[in-house]
Amino acid sequence: MARSLLLLFAVLVVLVVVGSAGNRKLANPDEGRYSEISREMAATGDWVTPRLNALKYFEKPPMQYWATALSFKLLGESEFSARLWTALACILCMLLITWTGVRLYSAEFGTLAALTLIACPYFLALGKIVTLDMGLTFFTTLAVCTFMLSQRTGAAAHERRALLLLAWAGMAGAVLSKGLIGLLFPGAALFLYALTQRNWRLILHLNWGWGLLLFFAIAAPWFIAASDRNPEFARFFFIHEHFERFLTTAHRRVQPWWFFVPILFGGVLPWALMLPAAIRHAWQSEGNASGFRPLRFAVIWCGFILVFFSVSGSKLPAYLLPAFPPLALVLARYLNDAGERKLAWFIAPGAILALIGAYAAWHAPEQARDAIARELYTQYRTWIVAACAIFLASVCIAFAALHSKRRWFGIAAIALGSLAAIEVIESGYETLSPLQSGYATAEHMRPYLAQDSRIYSVEFYDQTLPFYLKRPVTLVNYFDELSLGITSEPEKAIRDIAAFPAEWMRPGAALAIMNEDKFAQLKDQGLPMQIIHQDPRRIVVIKP
Repeated sequence: MARSLLLLFAVLVVLVVVGSAGNRKLANPDEGRYSEISREMAATGDWVTPRLNALKYFEKPPMQYWATALSFKLLGESEFSARLWTALACILCMLLITWTGVRLYSAEFGTLAALTLIACPYFLALGKIVTLDMGLTFFTTLAVCTFMLSQRTGAAAHERRALLLLAWAGMAGAVLSKGLIGLLFPGAALFLYALTQRNWRLILHLNWGWGLLLFFAIAAPWFIAASDRNPEFARFFFIHEHFERFLTTAHRRVQPWWFFVPILFGGVLPWALMLPAAIRHAWQSEGNASGFRPLRFAVIWCGFILVFFSVSGSKLPAYLLPAFPPLALVLARYLNDAGERKLAWFIAPGAILALIGAYAAWHAPEQARDAIARELYTQYRTWIVAACAIFLASVCIAFAALHSKRRWFGIAAIALGSLAAIEVIESGYETLSPLQSGYATAEHMRPYLAQDSRIYSVEFYDQTLPFYLKRPVTLVNYFDELSLGITSEPEKAIRDIAAFPAEWMRPGAALAIMNEDKFAQLKDQGLPMQIIHQDPRRIVVIKP
């Protein structure tokens, strides 16, 4: 039963996560930003210095840029190839968790862990969006899983050494994916585990010599090359992007300390209500165990990530993602051990949440800021309501199955329902493309573009537009995350809005993108502009 379910869901996950990767246009801001950096890397052949809109961009290391640029080289530039690395990283996380559950416990436990992770809507949804966090999560999961397997009872010495080397490689990949947290998270979790379990000998047997050699052989070359070519890199990346991001609110991502708590519980829906009991059970179930205690390590790993980002001055929802795969092992232990009827009542409130979600989605258009947005949200709400209906049906089926003590059928129903609901939500999101993507804008601009046309983005920057135009735009009085690049190469931007009219009037074809207020101001100044496209976010003009 377990093996058949695992095979069935493996096929479904590949079809849903990879097969639908190209079904919608890229959305602002992350999908546009990271896809464009990768596109420029592939186009220029510069694999050392990442560039966004032709400007140096050092906020993140290059692992995802490399992977996606290679995807563009092999498959062409498209939404599918832009999302391929994220989708593969998501699937690889599921495979790692399944493999770990099988090797640590049994085939049934590994299948439970896989179904548990598939049913976490937050994890599955982020596998279909271009962000750096899923790539980071794959490498941290590789490090966690191989470390736990290296410590299991009965592991041969050569196997332990190989697994530890994989853990070191995973940490190096994590550092190249998103920076020093790729080293911090495993190190902190290991220290806290040794502290709570009074097992300091564990730290001494990590294959330090070969491990460090492999880590630096993988991680160091790019940092050395980037520093050599770009004197401004080291200070910006290590000080600004790590310590200042964590300790200050400079990035304007200020949220309350409890910001990640509802994300955690909502992210593991429909397992949310059993989460505290599952964590307590996982910890207590290894109370009398001798040797390494993998579930306690998983709990510590997840707890540290939650606390670390909760005290950070910069918070974004996707930051919590690396906690989810190990958490699936914790939840799987409870799903395996608890009585079926107890599990049934834990998931029953999911039906109420589905109804609340459908009600909220139906009334969401009332909050839209304009008539066009209201129309688009009205179209999208049908998809959300359909997803809620699918999830509601799966909860009801699972409740009935678990109440009649059919554990596998009930858990499979929940996983299938979550998988289908996320696919419906993702498919329907394309209805919001006029608001979330620059694709339509690029299509309206294309007939007016010649090879030597100048394109200005005035106090405004659409992250997806350069990707769809296949060329950068000249920023006018816009800095934000591109401040370093503009400072390094000031000739590629117009820093002062007062200089724009003269630049606009230079001989040659020119187009500009701006918001409605800025258009009105420039029009009042007598600047000649002809509107060729307008939507709720932007106006596009040409020079008559």
